[in-house]
Amino acid sequence: MKQGIIVLINGTSSAGKTSISIELTNQKEILFHHLSVDDFYNNYNEFINNKFSDVEPTREVDDQAVGQILFDPIISVYYATVKLFSEMGLNVIADTVIDNDKRFNECLDQFFDQPTLFVGVICSKEELIRREKSRGDRNIGLAASQFNKVYCIDEYDIEVNTEELSPAECAEKILSFIKSNKEYSVFKKLSKRNVSVS
Repeated sequence: MKQGIIVLINGTSSAGKTSISIELTNQKEILFHHLSVDDFYNNYNEFINNKFSDVEPTREVDDQAVGQILFDPIISVYYATVKLFSEMGLNVIADTVIDNDKRFNECLDQFFDQPTLFVGVICSKEELIRREKSRGDRNIGLAASQFNKVYCIDEYDIEVNTEELSPAECAEKILSFIKSNKEYSVFKKLSKRNVSVS
């Protein structure tokens, strides 16, 4: 049995990754399973809030500390789950934000030996800010804070621009690339990055 395809979709918050992922899962030619990093965070938060709804913290923990304690391990489990789906022969869309060198390196470690199609979802900072304001379900400034970190990665098998193409058109472009049987070569050529210790 062949490994499942990993469509690794990278872009900032509000770039259009989830809309493209939904279009890919709705098409009938190739079966995909959508795994969003947001779902992993949300499910964890839901579990904690339901299980420990009556617990009151006795001290404050700042966001950076929460990130170091929780977010990196959750992302590690997320990447491992994507890889497991591929190993089980399931095609999976990994809808994520690779916004630092540690996460970039972990992606390389997990997906190097998998059939990984690396997709960049491109959108201008101005449009991201406009979308953020109109959505109303994101912290204003999140996409802008991720912009330079995410888009310093400029090597993809394929890029889609969500200002120029609709989610359906982006999905069709990705699907056409997969059906063309072109090699997914970029991921195997990328090198690990030096992670600075802060």
